[in-house]
Amino acid sequence: MKVLITGGTGFIGSQLAQRCQLRGDEVVILAQENTQAEKENTNALAKSGFTIVLGSVCDEEQVAKAIAGCDIIFHLAAAQHEVNVSEQHFWNVNVEGTRKLLNASINADIKRFVHGSTIGVYGVDMQGELNEDSEQKPDNIYGKTKKKGEELVLSFKNKLPVSVIRISETYGPGDRRLLKLYKGIKKRRFFIIGDGENKHQVIYVDDLIDGMLLVAEKDSALGEVFVLAGDEILSTNNIVEIISEVLKVKKINFRAPMWLFYLLAVVMEKTLSPLGIQPPLHRRRLDFFKKTLFFSPQKSSELLGFTAKTDFKTGSEKTVSWYEQQNML
Repeated sequence: MKVLITGGTGFIGSQLAQRCQLRGDEVVILAQENTQAEKENTNALAKSGFTIVLGSVCDEEQVAKAIAGCDIIFHLAAAQHEVNVSEQHFWNVNVEGTRKLLNASINADIKRFVHGSTIGVYGVDMQGELNEDSEQKPDNIYGKTKKKGEELVLSFKNKLPVSVIRISETYGPGDRRLLKLYKGIKKRRFFIIGDGENKHQVIYVDDLIDGMLLVAEKDSALGEVFVLAGDEILSTNNIVEIISEVLKVKKINFRAPMWLFYLLAVVMEKTLSPLGIQPPLHRRRLDFFKKTLFFSPQKSSELLGFTAKTDFKTGSEKTVSWYEQQNML
């Protein structure tokens, strides 16, 4: 099989690319180098023999070049963490870029189109166990445009063999996003904002990729939406305690009030963003301490046979080992 991975220089995309190569697929990556980590991943992937097309999903010429001869598409490219950009940028990438890729897929006779979405489409106000049919109330521009992207993909299900995956918080070797958390805990500088009882259902990257490959293979996945999450429901307190145990450090018991940090985030966004300065603290960064999201595994289990295998302690041990090998921790 020839596989195209958009956003393939990112954490999940680069790990997926390596797995596909291991199983014998020819892999093409359409991606950009917006961060130092993406540049490092590009270099490593190029040395491993991957075909890399540097460009945006908004560029029809680059999309056509990357998609030629491909059988399967994993669409992971997205505007996500950018702060000093207009909201239109998110619409351009997450919706119109997806539309360009879908139209090109019809012309290229793509056999499977797997769209990477996010649990962010549910928003921060949803409580209790959720599933694929739960109401979506995205509270930021990323979640809103990813929701619209999902709807767009599913509107093509009579023209293309499409599936949507909502990806939970993902960690593992190769991840830089949670590196600050591990560093902060190791140096005993990390403290919890709020009561720490909000819930997470994180997923180890290898388990996520298992699920993604099942979605690309199973006929039962066609035209469907799946949440891919880990097997454990953990509070922020649980996560910090487990990481502290893995790192063999004593966690800090100090807690800061949420209202204070939320107010600071709003002030920084209002004053710094208009000046083109990325705020050191913004409201989306507080989601880790605010959101309570956990999910029923019923649909992914029954239709895909998917079960996450890696508990958070084991996954953290592997993640810490990778950080130490890279001299990051």
